[in-house]
Amino acid sequence: MEELPNTSSNTFKHSSSGFVLLDGETFEIIGNWEHPGEAANFGYDFWYQPRHNVMISTEWGAPKALSGGFNPDHVKEGHYGNSLNIWDWTTHRKLQMLDLGEDGAIPLEVRFLHEPSAPEGYVGCALRSSVFRFYKTPKGDWAAEKVISIPSKKVEGWMLPEMPGLITDILISLDDRYLYFSSWLHGDIRQYDITDRRKLQLVGQAEVNEFLGGSIISDGPVRVLEDPEGQEQPRPRIIQGKRVPGGPQMLQLSLDGRRLYVTTSLYSGWDKQFYPDMIREGSVMMQMDVDTVNGGLTVNENFLVDFGKEPDGPVLAHELRYPGGDCTSDIWL
Repeated sequence: MEELPNTSSNTFKHSSSGFVLLDGETFEIIGNWEHPGEAANFGYDFWYQPRHNVMISTEWGAPKALSGGFNPDHVKEGHYGNSLNIWDWTTHRKLQMLDLGEDGAIPLEVRFLHEPSAPEGYVGCALRSSVFRFYKTPKGDWAAEKVISIPSKKVEGWMLPEMPGLITDILISLDDRYLYFSSWLHGDIRQYDITDRRKLQLVGQAEVNEFLGGSIISDGPVRVLEDPEGQEQPRPRIIQGKRVPGGPQMLQLSLDGRRLYVTTSLYSGWDKQFYPDMIREGSVMMQMDVDTVNGGLTVNENFLVDFGKEPDGPVLAHELRYPGGDCTSDIWL
């Protein structure tokens, strides 16, 4: 058995990303998974679909650019990615690089459908708050199309005149019916019916009074001047007497699809920049009840894990996993 972690170079001028192959028992380094000269420009997430002999990887940015926080100039200077990299799962050869354009800037989490014969899936692109569908064409190569776009809000009192939602995580339910994503800056979570893979239908969303933190809360320093979706600024989220620091970030869904778990920490450099209170207090984990029949999301007011109370805390909790497998890690053969 072998393990396959993703890696990125730590330089501005010569950014590249590859995969290190580890022995699954000793964790000793075997070598690079990809062939010499075929590393991607940047790295982050990856997912494979063995029946189609393919792996797809995403791109965040150069570690030296993102480690200290987000600088918009680094996007213009090319230090962040906007492509999907397509790999031959058997030979480890890079087959394609799909440029998603400006709307696909900073593609993070990539998810194939769970049906093992399905030649398609979705990727969440953070900077423009877009979701792209990628798919295998009749010719046998791969293509992508934008299927969701969340508009930015015009604001004052923030680092830029417009604030994106910043889609930082997406997941697909085990039955391939629903797609969920979090908007770390706006503070909401959305649920889409993906029965029609190209025309996704919004069926569940955190209402204004159900937002899970974020940067546009009504008593914060940011004022929304114009919202294309016509939403009011949400109230602070308080659960079990605790004001939620940060915004909804990593997601995990129960195996029956009825409970959606949410943490609030993205990456310490960005946490410090956008949510300094979370650095001092630690992150939290929340839970939303899911209507799996008609769609719908409701915050569970009785559930909160406060990582600021850890013995060696405060702690910035991030990834969520079920020990026996879950909808963001299981791949069927």
